[in-house]
Amino acid sequence: MDHAAQPPSHLAEKTVNTTTRRTFLKTGTALATSAVLRGTPARALRETVSPTPLAQFDYPDVQLLDGPMLVQFQHNHRLFLSLDEDSLLKPFRQASGLPAPGEDMGGWYSPSPDFDPPKNMTGYIPGHTFGQYVSGLARAYAVTGDQPTQAKVHRLVAGFAPTISPKFYTDYCLPAYTFDKTSCGLIDAHQFARDPHAFTVLDHATDAVLPFLPPKALNREELAARPHKNVSFTWDESYTLPENFYLAYQRGAGPRYRKLAQRFLEDDTFFNPLSENKNVLPGQHAYSHLNALCSAMQCYLTDGSRKHLDAARNGFAFVQQQSFATGGWGPNEGFQNPASNALADSLTETHNSFETPCGAYGHFKITRYLLRTTGDSRYGDSMETVLYNTILGARPIRPDGTSFYYADYNQSARKVDYEQKWPCCSGTFPQLTADYGISSYLRSPSGIHINLYVPSRITWKQGSAHATLTQQTLYPDHGDTTLALTLSHPERFTIALRIPAWAGTQSRVTINGKPADTALTPGTWAPLDRTWKDGDRIELSLDLPLRLIPIDDRHPNLVALLHGPVALFAIEPSIAPNTQPITQNRLLAAQRIGDSAVWQVTTDTGKLRMIPYPAITEETYRLYHQTT
Repeated sequence: MDHAAQPPSHLAEKTVNTTTRRTFLKTGTALATSAVLRGTPARALRETVSPTPLAQFDYPDVQLLDGPMLVQFQHNHRLFLSLDEDSLLKPFRQASGLPAPGEDMGGWYSPSPDFDPPKNMTGYIPGHTFGQYVSGLARAYAVTGDQPTQAKVHRLVAGFAPTISPKFYTDYCLPAYTFDKTSCGLIDAHQFARDPHAFTVLDHATDAVLPFLPPKALNREELAARPHKNVSFTWDESYTLPENFYLAYQRGAGPRYRKLAQRFLEDDTFFNPLSENKNVLPGQHAYSHLNALCSAMQCYLTDGSRKHLDAARNGFAFVQQQSFATGGWGPNEGFQNPASNALADSLTETHNSFETPCGAYGHFKITRYLLRTTGDSRYGDSMETVLYNTILGARPIRPDGTSFYYADYNQSARKVDYEQKWPCCSGTFPQLTADYGISSYLRSPSGIHINLYVPSRITWKQGSAHATLTQQTLYPDHGDTTLALTLSHPERFTIALRIPAWAGTQSRVTINGKPADTALTPGTWAPLDRTWKDGDRIELSLDLPLRLIPIDDRHPNLVALLHGPVALFAIEPSIAPNTQPITQNRLLAAQRIGDSAVWQVTTDTGKLRMIPYPAITEETYRLYHQTT
């Protein structure tokens, strides 16, 4: 758990036809003050901070049960636990002049004379993801209590310590980028793997990098205006540093980390205009600037800055304005102008639609921060959209570092691995999967909020009772979820269920077989407040309607079909009918084939076969359809 300081005390989409973003903004005045709504002005957000903020549970509190999230977590845990430690440490030992045994890892991770950006990215950022691998393992230890994992974290921190030297950053293109990941690994090693030396190592690593950092956060335009050896020196990301500097301060590393966090807040070109509801995202690097919003949230959580809270909420609303139906964003790693044709044009101009593991990791973080602060359930809707339509469909990292990087939403798309081994997405993937559990539940002063409907078990202390809640579900393929309670003795508290904004009118919930006395209002929480006892059972059935979402307001007939939160992709050989428009009514009349994940749409030219993103393997596929 991030032991963050508490803040200071101070629409349902139509399910029978296409809903444009403009229509979405006009549906329901009761929902019009949420930052989740696209284009909501900052002045309308002033009062949307929850008076009783939610909090994260600790990593050991939540255990994933059988399902795709557990499969991903276990794969990443095993893979990084097995990596050769000499190979991981080799770039640092080489740079500091120490003996450097072990095989080169290759790709972005190992130095190479072939590096010639942007033509050849081999040897791009030696050692860049080391800190993320340490972080992922530290979080995995916190989840599992696996002693070999803790021991590996401690060995990696001890092995890294003697390599720390300014020599590493001499002529190094991205010092802030790599150090940010290193600092994250070290503070996580301290917090989650109980490494007694991690903060001392962090202090030395900070001393080593400081001479190579700018006096303040610089965006890429500002870096490009400075003398540079090659274009890669203009890609550094000092504006992402504050989040981990603030966390280092909160976790006890010392007051200098708070000052460093404040020094690198990108206020002048980013947070100040965002706080005034000015969209300065277009043209910026997508993942790193969404990640910067997490720094704004940590500034609010630590320093109480409402300006930075407004910047984070407005910035995320701007991200949603230019998002695909999958929840992904940033084709070619750039934010787009939502008033342009850029998003639609990307469907034919690129196959690099969404930087998936990195983007999903950042998306989970910012929505978790905003959920905790505002209590708005629709941040959970956004999180689950990214979960089911992007990261759960990512190809696994291979032992040689071959990694999935981009989700492809081109009109003739395929899943492929990235051309370079050990890219940035190999670092965020294990961190994200270790975070699945803490993203699924949130603690409130009166009880617990169920954010994600995933097979899992959470154990916590509620009042004087020891409580366990076990969640069994086939969601999102089906709408039914069962929550079974085990309690040491009866206790009164609230279990709040997230009711997605898209949920249909037939949703229902029962307690021990009897209808619950609570409203299931889409886009809100459904609170179940009662004295709970051992053996109580909640059964939630969410109505999962078929719905259409256009790519943007400018292209209302270019739509994606969703079933509940799940985007459905047309796959070969049925992909050809896109040469002629399909009627929207026919898309909405899609039929499920039996109890499978396969859907079928009847068109004038044949049958359109459609499946969710995680089910796609080698097929050619398409997300958006031209309709009439």
